[in-house]
Amino acid sequence: MSSVPRLVVAAPSSGSGKTTVATGLMAALTARGLAVSPHKVGPDYIDPGYHALATGRAGRNLDAYLCGPELIGPLFAHGARGCDIAVVEGVMGLYDGAAGEGELASTAQVAKVLRAPVVLVVDASSQSRSVAALVHGFASWDPRVRVGGVILNKVASDRHEELLREALDSAGVPVLGVLRRAAPVETPSRHLGLVPVAERRAQAVNAVAAMAAQVAGGCDLEALAALARSAGALSCAVWDAAEALASSPSPPFPRPSPGAAAPGPPLRPEGPRPQAPDGPRVAVAGGAAFTFSYAEHAELLTAAGAEVVTFDPLRDERLPDGTRGLVIGGGFPEVYAAELSANEGLRKAVTALAESGAPVAAECAGLLYLCRELDGLPMCGVLDATARMTEKLTLGYRDAVAVGDSSLAVAGTRMRGHEFHRTAVEPGAGAAPAWGVRGPARRVEGFVQRGVHASYLHTHWASAPGVARRFVERCRTS
Repeated sequence: MSSVPRLVVAAPSSGSGKTTVATGLMAALTARGLAVSPHKVGPDYIDPGYHALATGRAGRNLDAYLCGPELIGPLFAHGARGCDIAVVEGVMGLYDGAAGEGELASTAQVAKVLRAPVVLVVDASSQSRSVAALVHGFASWDPRVRVGGVILNKVASDRHEELLREALDSAGVPVLGVLRRAAPVETPSRHLGLVPVAERRAQAVNAVAAMAAQVAGGCDLEALAALARSAGALSCAVWDAAEALASSPSPPFPRPSPGAAAPGPPLRPEGPRPQAPDGPRVAVAGGAAFTFSYAEHAELLTAAGAEVVTFDPLRDERLPDGTRGLVIGGGFPEVYAAELSANEGLRKAVTALAESGAPVAAECAGLLYLCRELDGLPMCGVLDATARMTEKLTLGYRDAVAVGDSSLAVAGTRMRGHEFHRTAVEPGAGAAPAWGVRGPARRVEGFVQRGVHASYLHTHWASAPGVARRFVERCRTS
C-alpha cells in the first residue's frame, strides 16, 4: 500500500517540454524541503540522471513492457518509500506506447496503474484558441486517465497567455502554470538524446537550477502539490529485491515450456532475506562512458549475495581487487573510444577475467567494449567481433528467448528488452548467440562464450530476478 502524493507530467508529443517541467518541478519541490521521489516512464536512462541531480535520490524507471504492468505499482512504491511526494515524467505523447501493443508501456497506462493525476505540458507557441480542442481531446480520450491540469509552455506574451486562458476556461482543465518563450535551458543533445549528467556535471547542475527557477516562477507549486495529494491510495506490495529473489527460481532455472512466458514472482514471500557480508565481489562499470543502468540491478546483485563495487574504465587502470564478476552496462563508448583504448591495463584485466571463465554481463556499450575494436581502435578483444558507428538508428522493444545456457539464464528463458544504438557489430565465424529475437524479422543476437553474456538488448532484471541470483552463483563457483 502506498499513499505517497504523486502526479504524472505528460505531453501531447515529444518536444513539448515535459523534461524541463518534470525536472524543474522535482528540483523546485526539493528546494522547499520536500523529499521528492523521481520516476521516468519507459526505458530511458538519461533523464533519470537529471532527476537524481534534482532530488538527491536515484531516478527510477517505470516500464510496463520490460517489467510488466503488474510490477509498475510495486516498483513505484519501492522508490517512493519514505518520500513526501513523487513526480513521474512521461514518455513521448501521453497515449504513445510500444508499437503495435495498444496502450502497453504508455504514460497513460502508467498513470492509470498508479491512480495518479496527469499534468499536461502543451507547447502553445503556434496556437491560441485551438489549445482548448487539443487539451479537451487528450482529457476526454480515455475517461480512466485524469488530466488534472495543464502547463502552457513557450507562451509569447501577456496577450498570448490571456487568449490561451480564455480558451481553456471552456475545456474544464485548470491552468497550473505558464512558461514564457525564452532562451532554452542549456541541455545539449547528441545521437541518442541528452548528454548524460556524468559527462557534464557542473553544467548539468546549472541546467537543473535553471529549470527549477523556470517552474517555480511560472507554475503554481501549491496547486500542483494539492493535485498530487488527490491521487488515490495505491493498493500493492512494495517491491523488495531480497523478497523478489526469495520467490524466484533458484539456479539452474527450470526450462519453460515452448511459448510460455518467464514466471513472474509474487512480491511478499515467506522466508529469510539473503545477506552477503562475505559474498563475491562484482565490479560494475560506471563513469562517463557507461552511464546506463537501472538502480534495481545493483540492489538485486546485493540481495543475491554480491558485494557491488563501481569502477570507471576511463580512469581505473585495473579492476577492483578480488573481482569475481563484471557487469558493463550501456552508455557512450563511441564518444570515449580513444580514452578506453588507451587504458590498456584495464583492457587486459577485463580480458584476463573473461578468459578465466568468470561471469561477465555486457549490454550495448558493454558489448562494444568487449569487441576487438571500435571504429578501428583496439578494445578488450574478449569477443571475436568488430564494431563501428553508422548512420542508422536501431530503436525499439524486443521480445527475446535465450538461445543457450549462459551466466544469466538457461536456454528457453524469455525476457523483454530494449534496443537503442547507432552502431553495428560484425561477428567472426562460429560465435554463439545470446538471444533469439522474436517478431516479424526473427534473428539471433549477441554473444555467449565461457562466462560472457554480451548483447545489444537492455533488460530490466526486476522482471526476472533469478538472473541476478544465477549470475552471483556463477561468481561463487567460477
